[in-house]
Amino acid sequence: MKQAARVVHTGIITAIGKTTASCMEALLAGRSGIGYAAHLQTRWRDELPVGEVGAANAELAAMTGAPQTWPRTALLSAIAVQEAWTPFRDSVKGLRTGFFSANTVGGMDLTEKFYESFIQDRATEQIESIVTHECGAITELVARHSGIGGFVTTISTACSSSANSIMMAAQMIEAGMLDVAVAGGADSLSRFTLNGFNTLMILDRQPCRPFDQDRQGLNLGEGAAYLVLMNEKAMRQCGAAAICTVSGYANANDAYHQTASSPEGTGNMLAMQGALAQAGLSPEAVDYINLHGTGTANNDSSEGKAVSAVFAAKVPPASSTKAFTGHTLGAAGAVEAVFSTLSIRDGIIFPSLRWENRMEDVPWQPVTELRAGLDIRHVLSNSFGFGGNCSSLIFSKQG
Repeated sequence: MKQAARVVHTGIITAIGKTTASCMEALLAGRSGIGYAAHLQTRWRDELPVGEVGAANAELAAMTGAPQTWPRTALLSAIAVQEAWTPFRDSVKGLRTGFFSANTVGGMDLTEKFYESFIQDRATEQIESIVTHECGAITELVARHSGIGGFVTTISTACSSSANSIMMAAQMIEAGMLDVAVAGGADSLSRFTLNGFNTLMILDRQPCRPFDQDRQGLNLGEGAAYLVLMNEKAMRQCGAAAICTVSGYANANDAYHQTASSPEGTGNMLAMQGALAQAGLSPEAVDYINLHGTGTANNDSSEGKAVSAVFAAKVPPASSTKAFTGHTLGAAGAVEAVFSTLSIRDGIIFPSLRWENRMEDVPWQPVTELRAGLDIRHVLSNSFGFGGNCSSLIFSKQG
C-alpha cells in the first residue's frame, strides 16, 4: 500500500535568517536579505548585490561543530540539517533512513583558492583541499557529521536540484523503501558562479524585482534547507506530528536551450500539470503558488505564460520569495519548500517584494502584500533550472 510522505520538521539558513523561526520572522516583516557581499571575495562586491548569509566560515563552523576548513556549502548544509534532524536523530533506531542532498557548487570556494595559488607558483601543499570539489563530497561530509546512515545520495540538476531531492525522497517513502528521509540541498556563493551568471548578463545590479515589467535580472544567493519526511510508522516511533504532506510532484524537460526556458514555458507547464495529476487535484484547488520567479526576462515570461496555461483565468495568489533570499541555486527548491510548508502551517501568503508594474505578456500579477489568517490547503512550489530541468512540488494540509 502506498505510504504518504509527511513533512514533520524543517531546517534552513539563508540571507534572511539562520533558522526556520528567524527566516519566518523576516518574511513576516518584509525584510529582504539582498545586499553587497561582506564575505565573498570578489571584484564585484560593491556592484552586484547578493543574498549572502551573514557569517564568516569560522562562525558557521562554530554553529554546528564542523571544521572551518570545510567548503562553505558543506557548512551551510550542516547547519540546516542540524536544525531539521536533531529532534529525531536519537529516536530513529531500527527505521530505514535516507539522506537526499542537492548542490551545484560543491567545494568550489576551496578550489578557487587552490587554483589561485597554483597558478601563481605551482604550489601543491593545499591540494588536499580540492578533494571536496565535487558535489557528492558535500553530501558525504554532512551525512557523516550528522550521523545520518542508510541510503545517502546527491542530486545536481541545476536550480531544480533540491526540489528533485525532495521528490525522490517522497517517492522512496511512498514505495515502502524508507521510513524517514532528510531531503533538501545547499549552495554557497562563489566567484565562479557570480562571474558565470554575470557573463550570461542576467544579474540585476539592484535588488531584484521578480515578475515586474521592468525587471533586470536575478540576484544570486546562498543557503541550505531540508525537510524531514516520515511515514506513519516513523511518526509514531519518533513522536512526530505532520505539518503537511508531499502530495504531488513532477519533473519535465522541454530541451529548448542550455540556459533558457522555452518562450511559451512548455517544460514549466508540463511539470505543474504532472504535479497536479500526481496529487489528484484540479488547478482550482491550489491556494498559493511559490513561483520560481528569478527576475530574469526569460524565466518570468515563460513561467508566467505556463501558469496562465495551467490555471487559465483563475490564477491563484502567487509570489516569488527570491526577492527575499536571492536565487540560492541548488538550494532554491528546498528553501522554497520550507516556505511552502510555513505557508500551510501558519496560513500565510508571502509577498513579491519591490513589484510595481504588471508584465505586458502575462495577464496576472503576483501578490505584493503579506496575507495572513488564511486556510492554505495546497501549495504549488516551482523550481526550474538550466538545461530545461523543470520540477514542481505540491504540499497539502492534513485532514
